[in-house]
Amino acid sequence: MASIARSALLKQATAASRISSFATKPVVNNAMRAAAFHTTARRDILPPLPHKAHGDSDLLYLVNDPAPVPPPSPSHGSYHWTMDRLVGASLIPLTITPFAAGSINPTLDAILCATILIHSHTGFQNIITDYVPKKRTPRARKIFTWGLNAATVVVGLALYEFETTDVGLTEAIKRVWTA
Repeated sequence: MASIARSALLKQATAASRISSFATKPVVNNAMRAAAFHTTARRDILPPLPHKAHGDSDLLYLVNDPAPVPPPSPSHGSYHWTMDRLVGASLIPLTITPFAAGSINPTLDAILCATILIHSHTGFQNIITDYVPKKRTPRARKIFTWGLNAATVVVGLALYEFETTDVGLTEAIKRVWTA
């Protein structure tokens, strides 16, 4: 019994000495400790963009300041979200129908091409809106937006040409699938 009590007292005494020695020792700066092991200077991959003040003359804020909260509106943004979901959901039956029915209808093929084009355009437009901020990089945002519009027009013309002068999208997929 005495040996059990002695080991418990010994554990308490060592724990107390660790705590008291930790509290009395000066804390070494972790940055200095880590800097001793680094041999090169820290370099960012992409430097941060310059800060610009935005807003009215009374309410100037920087880019890293919290965004001003707009007044709540029940329909703001919901139309875009609803349209994106409807277009995405409509691709499922439009993709399956020509192959399941066994017939190739040019009208259904054209609707499928238009829906794919709209779905791709709105998806890339959402990516540009989310990841190319208008406040920090207005020129890049404009370049990406015009580039997306140009690419959409070119792809639309290419799909039109493919539908009218060649076999069409669903027939091409059917031929590739059975090849």
